[in-house]
Amino acid sequence: MIEKRAPIDRRPSPDVLLQEAQSSARGRLKIFLGAAPGVGKTYEMLLTAQAKRREGLDVVVGVVETHGRKETEALLAGLEIVPLRTIPYNGRSLAEMDLDAILARHPRLVLVDELAHTNAPGSRHPKRYLDVEEILAAGIDVHTTLNIQHVESLNDIVTRITRVRVRETVPDSIIDRADDVEVVDLTPEDLIARLREGKVYVHDQAVRATENYFSPGNLTALRELALRRTAQRVDEQMVDYMRLHAIDGPWPAGDRVLVGVNGASGGPALVRLARRIADRLRAPWEAIHVETARELRAGESERREIAESLRLAARLGGAPVTLPGEDVAAAILDYAQSHNVTHILVAPASRARWFDFIRGSVTQRLIRDAGGINVHVVAGEPARRSAGPAQAPGSARENWTAYAESFGFVVIACIAALILRQTFAVSNLALVFLVGVLASAVNFGLWPSLFACLVSVLAFNFFLLPPLYTFTIADPENVVTLFFFGVVAVIASNLMARLRAQAITARQRARVTEELYLFSRKLAGAADLDEVLWASVYQIALLLKVRVVLLLPEDGRLALKAGFPPEDRLDEADLAAAQWCFEKNQAAGRGADTLPGAKRLFTPMRTGRGAVGVIGIDSDRAGVLLMPEESRLLDSLSDQAALAIERIYLAKDIAAARLAAETDRLRQALLTSISHDLRTPLASIIGSASSLAAHGAELDAPVRVALLKTIQEEAERLNRFIGNLLDMTRLESGAFAPRTSLADLSDLVGAALQRAQRILGDHTIEIALEPGLPMLALDVVLMEQVLFNLLDNAAKYAPMGSKIAIRAHQDGNSVVLEVSDEGEGIPPADCERIFDKFFRVHHTDRQRVGTGLGLAICRGFIEAMGGTISAANRADHSGAIFTLRLPVPAAQPAEAPA
Repeated sequence: MIEKRAPIDRRPSPDVLLQEAQSSARGRLKIFLGAAPGVGKTYEMLLTAQAKRREGLDVVVGVVETHGRKETEALLAGLEIVPLRTIPYNGRSLAEMDLDAILARHPRLVLVDELAHTNAPGSRHPKRYLDVEEILAAGIDVHTTLNIQHVESLNDIVTRITRVRVRETVPDSIIDRADDVEVVDLTPEDLIARLREGKVYVHDQAVRATENYFSPGNLTALRELALRRTAQRVDEQMVDYMRLHAIDGPWPAGDRVLVGVNGASGGPALVRLARRIADRLRAPWEAIHVETARELRAGESERREIAESLRLAARLGGAPVTLPGEDVAAAILDYAQSHNVTHILVAPASRARWFDFIRGSVTQRLIRDAGGINVHVVAGEPARRSAGPAQAPGSARENWTAYAESFGFVVIACIAALILRQTFAVSNLALVFLVGVLASAVNFGLWPSLFACLVSVLAFNFFLLPPLYTFTIADPENVVTLFFFGVVAVIASNLMARLRAQAITARQRARVTEELYLFSRKLAGAADLDEVLWASVYQIALLLKVRVVLLLPEDGRLALKAGFPPEDRLDEADLAAAQWCFEKNQAAGRGADTLPGAKRLFTPMRTGRGAVGVIGIDSDRAGVLLMPEESRLLDSLSDQAALAIERIYLAKDIAAARLAAETDRLRQALLTSISHDLRTPLASIIGSASSLAAHGAELDAPVRVALLKTIQEEAERLNRFIGNLLDMTRLESGAFAPRTSLADLSDLVGAALQRAQRILGDHTIEIALEPGLPMLALDVVLMEQVLFNLLDNAAKYAPMGSKIAIRAHQDGNSVVLEVSDEGEGIPPADCERIFDKFFRVHHTDRQRVGTGLGLAICRGFIEAMGGTISAANRADHSGAIFTLRLPVPAAQPAEAPA
């Protein structure tokens, strides 16, 4: 029996397809890569550009350095050159590529020489490769040149080969994203010959270069590096092509590299090595730093080096990770196992062996507990050895007050031991000294407690072990006692110091957590945007000890909306950096890759819908503005603030959408009402008037009277309709103010009945007004209109011959007026909606005429006079009942009902 094999999935790789789709909108990047200066990179780039120009391609020169070489200058003929931008710096003028002019010109191809060049201070980007990134993002192709010694991950190797540290470097990710890499190769002999002919440097420079950097051995090694790096890129492109076209082949096995970073083991060199290993393995990689209590107390230089190493990892294409923890080895292994890491790179800590004996070696524990993970131990920088953990200036080691107080604890313990010497054995008195050592460890940390250990051992020997008051020990048993007392004291002080450090760290993190929780509560309770903005800038300034500004978009530009301190203002450079940050959704300003000359660091406030604003921070501290843990805290605060701002915006959007929907509904209702309630009476009026005009002499008197009556009734109906519209307009415009005066309710009811006499002609009216009702402060005209509208509504919905009742009685400090009918009643769901504008209850048999404004006007008028109105269905009979509750004026005492 032949076993059927599962069909092979020959679909293209979705990852590569996504990568192709994302890169389609970007320009194409071609790098002319050389092993050293003078191999002809610029010459080859210009030759290619001339060929493209002859093919009709729009080519411009962004910047080209000819270094006075005539054959190179000749190749610029016929090419459009974008003028350089002049930047003043320290009394001089520096010329740099004009990035804005290139973007405005938007050619098809731009030539940018010397990719690793450092821009003049005041430029938008500190490095030219960042200018190239922005040009590519605009959809413009770029041809550029680069020497192999400027590749970041090869920087240490080039330094060892040439003994020259290259300061201008380019991240490997630039080469990885290049669409084409062309090696401009020249043998060492030919390059040295060009040097001697003066085609690279002038004569004196050329002689020195030949004797040092441009030696045959150096050039051969650099040439091999260039060829290997290019071959690696070509191999990556081949793999991507095979995956894109679903071509079978051997694929990478799925390695993953993790490099451990600390502040004392040459972090940058270790990160570069991790990048090179990841490149060889074609594996993703990450840089991890475990933040212990000791790291939180470390010196500024050590923390700055950690931050720089993590930033370097990000520039080289790795993912920087920072984790809190006390056990470094356990934290690294837990992360590695949970993220399927196959290779761990670490460097041994540069500290004394005795310290590793006390605290344990992270490297040895990683090797012992790694299991199936490969651990690579790389030599660190021996010049940075120290006797123990680094301490910040002003920490416990240098705080002599702590040592003095630790000495005081030992003195107190010694006095207590001398008092107890007559009662207890000498061996038991060692515990008294141990209490002093533990007190020192709890209050001051490791080093003062070790000092207390030493003083305790000496005091125990001097005051308690015979012969007394000497450092001589006569009994060998006492030697053993003293030795183990010292060992126990050291171990106990170390444990207590570690617990103290953990407690301090826990308190710091608990404080931050509490502040974040309170901040989230503030934002959740904030009712308006100003409250959110003020809470955000205050909280960021409080936790990070920085000055804060917050900008939001307004009329297409960013505007300063809040700051702490409030008097902070922004200059033009800061506004430009903030605007770029918002538009590109990337950090800009101080310490960033874009516009580093700005005073502040600007970071975007992001939500799922994109950037909603920009936060700017600055401080008087020199150097790195934020450490890794502070950057994470800023991200957390920024995210919460962004969500709160978006919530406020969404609430406004929802309110605006509801208003728009309500406006549209009212507009439709108004059009429907006008089309029906205007045309119907107009049609009756026109019909009656035309009949009278055409046949008036032929009609008998009763018919003429009926037609005239129809004209009058329909005209009055039109008048009521227009009046209702005008009343509603007055209510909604806010220009409405009732003119109240004391009025008798019975007079108002009589006036309304008289006015509605014709409407109520087919109904029976029942009036039951409680005698002795007090005078009410009412607008007589408005109250009469309210009663008329209620009677008109009852007449519409009550059947002919039914009863309409008007009742009133006093209830405490209010007079209650009820108008009821015997109609079909109100659907329970519509008892409140009937007071909405243009709303009319629909019944199955017929649609009542009317505008749907009468009851809305009633509510508006009654509430303007300080009363209330509600609708319900009668409990004793079918029909609706409208209840008005009107306040009795305070100046008039309520009369008891008769």
